[in-house]
Amino acid sequence: MHVTTVAEVQAELAALADPRVLAVNEKHGDDHAVNLTKLRAIAKRLKIDQDLAVALWSTGDTAARLLALLICRPKLFDADALDAMLREARSPKVHDWLVAYVVKKSPHVEDLRVAWFADPDPVVASAGWALTTDRVAKKPEGLDLAGLLDVIEAEMRTAPPRLQWAMNHCLAQIGISHEAYRARAVDIGERLEVLKDYPTPPNCTSPFAPVWIAEMVSRAK
Repeated sequence: MHVTTVAEVQAELAALADPRVLAVNEKHGDDHAVNLTKLRAIAKRLKIDQDLAVALWSTGDTAARLLALLICRPKLFDADALDAMLREARSPKVHDWLVAYVVKKSPHVEDLRVAWFADPDPVVASAGWALTTDRVAKKPEGLDLAGLLDVIEAEMRTAPPRLQWAMNHCLAQIGISHEAYRARAVDIGERLEVLKDYPTPPNCTSPFAPVWIAEMVSRAK
């Protein structure tokens, strides 16, 4: 049975590198040049392989790390390892996939959510907010929704971009999922005007919270 090596995977990723893909990704702060559909195809072929995933992550290469996140076993990482990985993940796509595909499936997700939410590093804090938004939608019991709105109202307008985006998503999700707080969420969004002028393609919903909330609530009716 052939054991796939890190060098083999890196060579395959290098062969798939496309400067046009890189140019698009760089506009979003990412530095990988591999089409994500092709990356997912490699992951499907490799199947789950925790040892290879850890080795690919340790290369520091963005495409290799994205692949690692697709083939790892989330429950095998302890909380310290996930915390270290998040702090290393400065590529937005790696950061997003780490939270969505690995941390959310971890038994340590709630401890990490609480720790990251209050972290002084805004990129780390944005992960805490993303996990909080997930709870707002799926498991709000025990969350202080009014308190979250207080923080958003006080801090979102001046927050750094990634943290601001995550706070705005939380604001919208509170308004979408919780009718009792909807009017206040819309009011905060209208007053702060965060992402009001964000360029939104046709047939896509604006991330401006009042528009986003209205659209998603109308779809649910």
